[in-house]
Amino acid sequence: MFNIFHRKKENNQLFYNTDVHCHILPGVDHGSQDVEQSIEMLRAERDMGITRVILTSHVTAETFENTPDTLRPAFEILKQAVAETEDISHMQLYLSAEYRMDEFWDKQYTLGNQIAMPGNYILMENSFHQELLGLDELLFDLKVKGYKPILAHPERYIYYAQRKQRLEQLHNTGTKFQVNLLSLAGYFGQHCRETALWLVKHGMVDMLGSDMHGMEHVKVIQDYINSKEWRKLVPQIQGHIINDLVRD
Repeated sequence: MFNIFHRKKENNQLFYNTDVHCHILPGVDHGSQDVEQSIEMLRAERDMGITRVILTSHVTAETFENTPDTLRPAFEILKQAVAETEDISHMQLYLSAEYRMDEFWDKQYTLGNQIAMPGNYILMENSFHQELLGLDELLFDLKVKGYKPILAHPERYIYYAQRKQRLEQLHNTGTKFQVNLLSLAGYFGQHCRETALWLVKHGMVDMLGSDMHGMEHVKVIQDYINSKEWRKLVPQIQGHIINDLVRD
């Protein structure tokens, strides 16, 4: 009986230790709304084997026009709370953001107000309606300036579902792809799941992210990584994932 329960616990563990995409920073977007919820979400991350969390709150025109001046105070409050919470005080937190490529991004990028991840990675989000005009030029400019752009959840942009060659083109030019565990679990629907699996099959998943906004997402992810489907998929992904290499 002991061995059975021990194996079940191991099945709930991810094979990497760094979450590169989540909405755990409290009170700045439609993710965690307060420090208590953030602590609960971080405990869930810990239980899945995550010890390093990169906080990527939304930066989006009109809805969440966050800047370093709004994100850093929330980050300092959360860091202090984590340091004072014994069971998660060992977890490492890093501040960054998920940048929607829109008019607010254009303004903030011109001002130099972006917060990159360790290693100068930067998480970029496309519109869900259509690809950004001039996307290639922006990605090139980021690379010239020393950034390493990551395209957030490419499987969720429906306009790529029938344009897989465009995904190949973007990836071949050096843009990293971050896929959501929620997408693989089918949370966003069958189309997103199928595109995510296609990206896995073709070796184009560079990073996995929880993209968790609350405990509802936690439950979906926990159930999924305890499934036979996930365990079958892991060998196809494991050699490609660079989550734990996102370091200074």
